[in-house]
Amino acid sequence: MEIRNIAIIAHVDHGKTTLVDSMLKQSHAYRDTLKVNERAMDTNQLERERGITILAKTTAISFGNVKINILDTPGHADFGGEVERIMNMVDGVLLVVDAVEGTMPQTRFVLKRALEAGVKPICVVNKIDRAMARPVQVLDEVLELFIDLGANDEQLDFPVIYASGIQGKSSFEPFLSDNDTMIPLFETILKHIPSPSTEIDKPLIFQPSLLDYNDYVGRMGIGRIHQGTMKVNEMVSVVRLDGTIKTFRIQKLFGYFGLDRIEIQEGYAGDIVAISGLADIFVGETICDIGQEIQLPLITISEPTVEMTFGTNTSPFSGKEGKFVTSTKIDERLFKETERDVALKVRRTDAAEKWIVSGRGELHLGILIENMRREGFEFEVSQAKVITKMINGVLCEPFESVQVDTPNEFVGGVIELLGERSGMLKTLHPGPTQTRIMYEMPSRGLIGFMTDFLTTTKGYGLINHLFLEYRPMDNLVIGKRKFGVLVSVESGVTTSYALGGLEERGTMFVEPRVQVYEGMIIGECNRESDLAVNATREKQMTNTRSSTKDFTVVLKRPRRMSLEMCLDYINEDELVEITPKSIRIRKRILDTNGRKKTDSRKDR
Repeated sequence: MEIRNIAIIAHVDHGKTTLVDSMLKQSHAYRDTLKVNERAMDTNQLERERGITILAKTTAISFGNVKINILDTPGHADFGGEVERIMNMVDGVLLVVDAVEGTMPQTRFVLKRALEAGVKPICVVNKIDRAMARPVQVLDEVLELFIDLGANDEQLDFPVIYASGIQGKSSFEPFLSDNDTMIPLFETILKHIPSPSTEIDKPLIFQPSLLDYNDYVGRMGIGRIHQGTMKVNEMVSVVRLDGTIKTFRIQKLFGYFGLDRIEIQEGYAGDIVAISGLADIFVGETICDIGQEIQLPLITISEPTVEMTFGTNTSPFSGKEGKFVTSTKIDERLFKETERDVALKVRRTDAAEKWIVSGRGELHLGILIENMRREGFEFEVSQAKVITKMINGVLCEPFESVQVDTPNEFVGGVIELLGERSGMLKTLHPGPTQTRIMYEMPSRGLIGFMTDFLTTTKGYGLINHLFLEYRPMDNLVIGKRKFGVLVSVESGVTTSYALGGLEERGTMFVEPRVQVYEGMIIGECNRESDLAVNATREKQMTNTRSSTKDFTVVLKRPRRMSLEMCLDYINEDELVEITPKSIRIRKRILDTNGRKKTDSRKDR
């Protein structure tokens, strides 16, 4: 059977996974009677809730007598490492672009990686069924992007397909009819994407580009067989990243079709497979026949730019809500995550029961935290910090390219916000209702920015950012919270009487009848300094008749703090306590007098 290997790349929310849904259905990759959810490739619960792809996934369909291996990739910048690693597995890419939004920052990033890898691009202008679709103008934007990225003549001669992933239609023209299907897209893939090398008679060469983990078979390497064949129970050699060689036995071999990972006995050159048998297999290593060892070029993996400190829960409520609370369990879980996500780095610290976890952005680390929370873990995390580097003797920090789309009436407020965080305005493109602003700014300026941005734009603003480069660090204080916090001085249960008296001091995060402890943050102060308050105070009951009538206390609705909001909100002297049932913000030093002593030393 002939093979085609393609990856689907795009900016976040441009319809990659929905397009794959239609390709799977119309290629009859599963039974017509089988009930399949939308975005079937998003198998993780968080992926389905948030509507984003987090990890690259492999599937396959058949069209005629051709097998098409498809890699669905993430569109968010924090998971760009998944896109970088799979380019050596494919011979072509489907560049999906929204017919309304056009080219976006991540579109540039993924296309740049595809052009550097020399794979054949096919442009898919998606969502042309939308009311504001502008497929002809978007195609012009894509062409300009190709030219801007230095595409050669062959790459500039890319085929174009117009599609609606949700309707399961594609066409060679910028409009759709009732009879359209995905067949034009399938035919374009077969015509323009070259077949992979099928040199079966040569010695084996296989390089894993992705990792997966299974409780039964352990760590698995996913990649393309460049030449030769692989068989179950066969002894092979692995050339490590440092050049050393080790032999092992292939215990399991898996292929892909539809939504299933199928156990196979033999894999051939050109196909994409997963293997198990080497407990510590890693991305970029080369697997060969024994005595025929060669090392393929290593796969570059972008370094993390943001880190957090994870620790065991040290609050007074420790162990009350979580299933896994010990340092041994947390350590095991964190390092298990690195088995699958090679863009994540974990290292133990000198301090007991603390770990430094590094990733590509706040969302990258936030997904890990939410997954651990749902699995029953209880722990605490610090404020996110950017990772600095010494380059030629100069301390440097990561900078980002930031694109903001906002209604025209909020442009002034957005420019002021970004200016306060050392943003440098590059371009401004006003439109009839929306304005697009391009900035370059330090990555630390984006930490804690999202809440203020959504408040300023009343939820109508869109922001996208992409790692640019490391530049000399500026000593300016960036992104510090404007207001102080209300910190509880007592442990107990909050009361309506106490909270009613505190409302004029700031905005509450808690409601009545909530357990709090000393040092827990219960609200935002309306001044710059922190304020220690008692939220557990009850009204004194006496037999003396009041001269004024008692009224029922009516409280304002407290501000609901999600996990992302809490991680954005905290300062350096604060922590977020994570449990399966609760998310609390607290001071590092819980004792009120202890904090005062520490603050007085800092002021000297």
